[in-house]
Amino acid sequence: MTQEQDSALAELLARSHTAAPSQLAGLIEHTAHRLGMAEAALYLADVQQDVLVPLPDTRTSGEEADPIPIDGTLAGWAYRTVSPRLTKHGSLTVWLPLVDGVERIGVVRITAAQLTARTLEAAEALASLATLIIVSMTGYSDLYTRVARRRPMNAAAEMVWAFLPPLTLGTDQVTSTAVLEPAYELGGDAFDHGLDDGRLHLTILDAMGHDLGSGLASAIALASCRSVRRASGPLLQIAEHVDAELERWLPGISLTGVFADLNLDSGLLTWVNCGHPPPLLIRGRRVVPRALEARGELPLGLRPQYQATRTLHRAQLEPGDRLLLHTDGVTEARSAAGELFGEQRLVDFVLRSLAAEEPPPEALRRLIHAILEHHDDRLRDDATIVLTAWHPDRGVSEALAPTQE
Repeated sequence: MTQEQDSALAELLARSHTAAPSQLAGLIEHTAHRLGMAEAALYLADVQQDVLVPLPDTRTSGEEADPIPIDGTLAGWAYRTVSPRLTKHGSLTVWLPLVDGVERIGVVRITAAQLTARTLEAAEALASLATLIIVSMTGYSDLYTRVARRRPMNAAAEMVWAFLPPLTLGTDQVTSTAVLEPAYELGGDAFDHGLDDGRLHLTILDAMGHDLGSGLASAIALASCRSVRRASGPLLQIAEHVDAELERWLPGISLTGVFADLNLDSGLLTWVNCGHPPPLLIRGRRVVPRALEARGELPLGLRPQYQATRTLHRAQLEPGDRLLLHTDGVTEARSAAGELFGEQRLVDFVLRSLAAEEPPPEALRRLIHAILEHHDDRLRDDATIVLTAWHPDRGVSEALAPTQE
């Protein structure tokens, strides 16, 4: 890039520290002009990853642009594949993904009279910087959260979402991604994943019921898990602490769950299963039968009452293996005719997506939409899925690999 382009990006970064979130659209366009571009507009993916919603611009008093469907559009193609899409209608337009680490958050539309290699490099730098600014501002502003929502959330969903990590995270060794529905009316489902010192931690939870109490149970379980995890406590201690906190604050409430750790160097998987459907191990293009099944144990919240013990399980993964964790709302979703979605349909869908070389986040996005369609968009129970890929021999994260279209 030129010295002028470097200066423009440095100015954007400096001004972003004191700018209001509503001023970002204007700052991005101002910077685009300095970079030699005619226009730049930001779009954020909505909570359910159905549409890309334009970021409001305080400089305009008229109506904002319409949301853009993620499926069947050029903007959506850039989002789905995490790669640029270039078109020409008079001037040149390039759609670039907004990616925080490996988490997709939206796209930016760049328009210019011409797009040289240097201009495209500057556009990609602008997209990266805009993403970092959005993510940092989301921590203290409701604007971007409001843009991503198409309708209000109930209290239980609001509480659960407040505890959730980014839907996707990863490194050159591992990618972990998740989806949850019904996004605006969550009850007791929740998940967690986090990276720390060569280890990936995974949690999936399914609380009894579908109300505020269920959401509170999941929130207590997530908080208890993180309390132990961040103090370097082992998995069995996590399960014991969750049991104790549920008995203390919500006696009589139970939830199922899995707590797991994956050593990113060795591929050793350790986990505790508390009455939850067992994780599925996908190797190549098949599910390894009963690979991660174990003796059934009591759900969380019941162990203190029955003085039951917890068991730590171990399994050795191979490079390229994938773990699929889900709640029973996924497989037990019923169509209007009463047909279960079922585990076999779940597995077949994931295997087809992997065979088509879809990145895990896109595979799960399409999968959760298939489950919603199967259930006529009215889930009676929460449906949560976590897909983790261990790829120590890959030079780049699988989450950034483009799909084949």
